[in-house]
Amino acid sequence: MEGWQQRRTSFGSVAADYAALRPGYPADAVAFLLGDRPLRVLDLGAGTGLLTDVLLAAGHEVVAVDLSEPMLEQLRVRLPRVATATGGAEAVPLPDAAVDAVVAGQAAHWFDPVPAATELRRVLRPGGVVGFIWNTRDERVPWVRGLGELLAAEARDHEADQSVVDRFATELPATVEAFDSGTVQELTPEQVVSGIGTRSYVATLDDAGRDRVLGRVRDLLSTHPDTRGRERLELPYTTRAYRLTPR
Repeated sequence: MEGWQQRRTSFGSVAADYAALRPGYPADAVAFLLGDRPLRVLDLGAGTGLLTDVLLAAGHEVVAVDLSEPMLEQLRVRLPRVATATGGAEAVPLPDAAVDAVVAGQAAHWFDPVPAATELRRVLRPGGVVGFIWNTRDERVPWVRGLGELLAAEARDHEADQSVVDRFATELPATVEAFDSGTVQELTPEQVVSGIGTRSYVATLDDAGRDRVLGRVRDLLSTHPDTRGRERLELPYTTRAYRLTPR
């Protein structure tokens, strides 16, 4: 549990790179979660606001909550009109029946499902929904598969999204619908390396460990036939969105 808690709170140390180098979310996935009517939405585990960006573009009012003050500071700089609060899923700093929907991008696997489900029910208005969304590197692409294999040992114990959804579906309880989409980042090789540095399993390493892992990523990109010598890379992601409707 101590290692999980350390990783859960590790992102503040890499907040600026996280904001610059993590992928955003496809608009069609957000539309699936929330529909086309403007809602008041809690972005829980909002981080630097990558999902908040898409929610705002879709016309929703957003309250952004995250455990990390440095991450929220990045959000405030980019999105100064968004209401923010420091807090977690297990004790949401909002009153009862405050929002029409709760969404979490790349975050729900850090929530403790039993207390978090109680809090989600508390802050949701009648008829409200919960939306979880994850981007995952698309390892059908050979060099991306090589990257995943390289990082597999470091990323162990990173709980899969489906098991998280199943737990919340039981605890809320809720019915679940899923939607698949995708997104692509265009990055320099060094930006790919720096983006890996924002992953919790790298951010929590000591300097020597972090240099070792990122050096291996650099070596892969400089030698793989699909990336060697290229100045720009397309890093594809599959996106899966889950809409949970409390019963």
